[in-house]
Amino acid sequence: MLATVWSCGNGGGEPTPGTDTDNMDRKAMLTNLADNIIIPSYDNFKTRFDVMKAASEAFVATPNQTNLVAFRKAWEEAYIEWQKVELFDIGPGEVHTIRYYFNIYPADVQGIATNVANPASDLELPTSFARQGFPALDYLLHGVAATDAEVVAYYTTAPEAAARRAYIKRITDRMNSLLTMVINEWKGGYRDTFVSKTGLDISSSTSNLVNSYIMHYERYIRSGKFGIPSGAMMNGVVAPEKVEAYYRKDLSLILARTAHQAAADFFNGKNVKTGEAGPSFNTYLTALGAKDSSTGKTLAELINTQFATSKAKMEALQPNLYNEIRTNNQAVKDVYNEMQKAVRMLKVDMASAMSITITYVDNDGD
Repeated sequence: MLATVWSCGNGGGEPTPGTDTDNMDRKAMLTNLADNIIIPSYDNFKTRFDVMKAASEAFVATPNQTNLVAFRKAWEEAYIEWQKVELFDIGPGEVHTIRYYFNIYPADVQGIATNVANPASDLELPTSFARQGFPALDYLLHGVAATDAEVVAYYTTAPEAAARRAYIKRITDRMNSLLTMVINEWKGGYRDTFVSKTGLDISSSTSNLVNSYIMHYERYIRSGKFGIPSGAMMNGVVAPEKVEAYYRKDLSLILARTAHQAAADFFNGKNVKTGEAGPSFNTYLTALGAKDSSTGKTLAELINTQFATSKAKMEALQPNLYNEIRTNNQAVKDVYNEMQKAVRMLKVDMASAMSITITYVDNDGD
C-alpha cells in the first residue's frame, strides 16, 4: 500500500467494505460503462472476429499462400481487438468463461495434436483451454513450419492435412458460438440487470466489476504478459517461451500495450466511439474525494500517472517481447514493477475508497 493517508470527502473516516454510505450515483457509471464501452467494444471485436472467421473458412476450403496470408492478417487484427474486451470478465463473459477458451497461453502443442487426431475430443474441459482460441491459431498459422509453402503443405499434402483443416474450423466455430452468446446476453436482459444492481455488496455490479477489473490488470496483464515470462514472479526463472503470441513474437508487445491502454481507458470511462470520458472509476473516486492528504493529489490522478509511467516503460521495449526477455530482461521487469505499483493503488487504495471487498486471491504479496 502507498505510504500515504487517504482521505475521503464525506469526513466519516475509513469506510467499511461493502457498506453503501456514500450516496453516489453508481447507476450513471454502470450505464456509461455498459452502453458506451462494454457493448460497443464487443461489437467492434465481433466485426474483426467475423473477418477472421471468413478468412479461416476461405483457407480451410482452399489452403494456398494467398489465403494463408489473409487468414494471418485477420487473426492478428482480431487478436489485437480481443485485448480490448478480455477485461469484461463479468456477467455473460464470466458465465461462459470466454477468456479461458479464447486466450490461455502458451498453446498446448501436444494437446492440439491429440485433438486433431480425435474430432470428438471435449473442448469444454479445462485441459483443452490451451488447445483452442487465439494461441492455438497462432501455432496453427505460424508454428507448424518454417516457410509459407511448408505451412500450406501441412494443410494439403501432409498426413492428417484434412484433420488439421477440420480442427481450425472446429475451434473458430466454437469461438464464434461463445462470442455470439456473450454479446446476445449483454444485449438481452443482462445489460438492464447490470445497471440496476447499484449497491456495494459482493453481488452488486460495482463490486463484481471492480474485482474483475483489478484481477484482469493484475493477473492477465501484469503477470501473464510481463511477470511470468520475465521471471519477475517465478523466483527468477526466466521463461520467454511463455510470452503471448509466441509464434508471432513481434506481436506480443502490441497485444500487451493494447490491453494496458484498454484498462486505462476503462478506468477513465472513455467512450469507444467518441473518445469522450464519462462516468467511471475516475469520476467516482473524485466525487468521493479520495486523495493523498500529504500532496493534495487525487487518487484518480495518481492512478492515471502510474498508468502513464507503465505505458512509457512498455513503449521503451522492442516489439519482440521474446527477444527483449532474452537480451534486455531488466527493462521487461521494470514494466512489471511499475504495473505492480498500479496494482497496489487499485487493489488497496481504490477498493478501500469505494468500500469494495476484494473477493479474489492472488498469492503474490500485495
